[in-house]
Amino acid sequence: MKRTRDRGPGNPAADPNADPTKAKQAARAAFFGSMLEYYDFYIFASAAALVFPHVFFEGSKNPVLLSLATFGISYVARPIGAVVLGHFGDRIGRKRVMMFCLLVMGAATFLLGCLPSKATAGELGPALLILLRVAQGFSAAGEQSGAGSLTLELSPANRRGYFCSWTLSGTQGGFILASLAFIPVTSLPKHDFYEWGWRIPFLLSIAVIGVAYIIQNKTHEPEISPANKTAGEPDKLPVVDLFVHHWRDVLRVVLCAFIAVVSTVFSVFGLAYATTKEVGMSSTTMLWVAIVANVVALVTQPLFGILSDRIGRKPVFIGGAIGSAVFIYIYFAAISTGNVIAVFAAGAALMGCVYAATNAVWPAFYAEMFSSRVRYSGMAIGTQLGFALAGFAPTIAQALRGHDPRNWVPVAIFTGVCALIAAASGATSRENSQYTLAELDAVADHVAEPLQRAA
Repeated sequence: MKRTRDRGPGNPAADPNADPTKAKQAARAAFFGSMLEYYDFYIFASAAALVFPHVFFEGSKNPVLLSLATFGISYVARPIGAVVLGHFGDRIGRKRVMMFCLLVMGAATFLLGCLPSKATAGELGPALLILLRVAQGFSAAGEQSGAGSLTLELSPANRRGYFCSWTLSGTQGGFILASLAFIPVTSLPKHDFYEWGWRIPFLLSIAVIGVAYIIQNKTHEPEISPANKTAGEPDKLPVVDLFVHHWRDVLRVVLCAFIAVVSTVFSVFGLAYATTKEVGMSSTTMLWVAIVANVVALVTQPLFGILSDRIGRKPVFIGGAIGSAVFIYIYFAAISTGNVIAVFAAGAALMGCVYAATNAVWPAFYAEMFSSRVRYSGMAIGTQLGFALAGFAPTIAQALRGHDPRNWVPVAIFTGVCALIAAASGATSRENSQYTLAELDAVADHVAEPLQRAA
C-alpha cells in the first residue's frame, strides 16, 4: 500500500493531530514517566554494582554475581507485565495503565530504601529485595510502551519521530538524576554508606513520583486508541490478535530490542568492571562519565528524532546499532588504559551519539509497526522479551570475564553481536514513517489479511 498525496503527512488538513498542543503534553508526560522509571532503574543498577554485594550478599561465594543477578531478575517479570499491561492498555486506554505503572514503580523503589540488611534480618532482606525488584519489572513493562503509543497517536504525522524521542530522553534524565543522587553518598565513610547512605537515593524517588504523576494526569487519551468509541470496539483479547496476525513484527521488535544490551553493559557491568581494584578507576569518576554521556544524549536524541522524520526510522536505527557495535570496543579499551579523558570521550561517543540514535528512534519505529488495536501489546511484549537479554547481560558479562578481572574482550564481542542482531532485524522492517495513523492501521490489516483468511 502506497501513501497517497492527499492523505499523507504533508497535508495538514488530512492530519487530525496537525495542532501539536496535545503532542507536547504527551511528550512531557512521556519524558517525566520515563525519567521516574529510569531514575529507579539506574539507582538500582548503581546499588547492584556498588552496594548490594556488601549489604545483602556479604559472605556469599560470589556476591557480585548474585547482586548483578538481582538486577536481571526484574526482566523475568517484565514479559508477564507486558502481556497484562499491554492487554489493558489496548482495552481501556493508554493513560490509565501508564498511571498505574508510575505508582507501582514509585512505591517499590521507595520501599527498597527501607529494606533491612542481611545482617539485620537474615535471608528476609535478600528475599524482599528480589520481591520489590520483581514489582519494578512488572510495572516497567508498560511505562515506555504506553508512553510511545500515546505520544505517537497524538503527534503531527510529520513530527512523530521528534515527539516520540522525548520518551527515551526521559531515560537520560533519570540516569543523570540517579547518578547525581549517588555521587554525594559514595563520598561518605564506608560504614555510613553501607549502613544508611545508599538508601537516600531510593527514598528521594518519592519527589520524582509526585512530579511525574501531576504531569501525566494532564495528558489526553488519543482518539485513535481502541479505548475510545471513535476507534471502534476494542478486541476482547488483543494479545491473541497480536500473536495470530502480527507475530512477525513482534519477533522483529524482540530482536531489535537486543540493542538495550549496550545500555546495561555500559551502566551496570562497566561500572562494576572499572571500579575493581585491578582496573582501579573510582566510582565517582565512572558516575560522572555516565552523567556526561547522558547529558550529550539529551541534546542529540531530539535531533535524531528530527532526522528520522526526514530520512526515515530505519537508517537512523541501523546506523546507531552498527555504531554501538564498534564503540563498545573503544569504550572498554579506554577503560583498560586508565586514561580518564579517553574514558569520558569514548563514553560520550557511545551513549551520547551512536546508541542515542537507536534510543531516540525506537519508540516511533516500533509503534509504527502495529495497528492501534494491538500497538500497546505489540510494543510492550516485543520490547520486554528483547530486554530480558539486556537485563541479564551484566551477569552474562561477569561470567564471560572469567577469572581474569581485566578480560573485557569477550564482553565487548557479546555486546557487539547483540547490537548487530538488532541492526539486521531493523533492516527487515517496512519504512512506516510516511504513513498517517489511519494508513498504519490499513497497512497492518493488509499484511495480516492473508493470515486472517487462512485462519
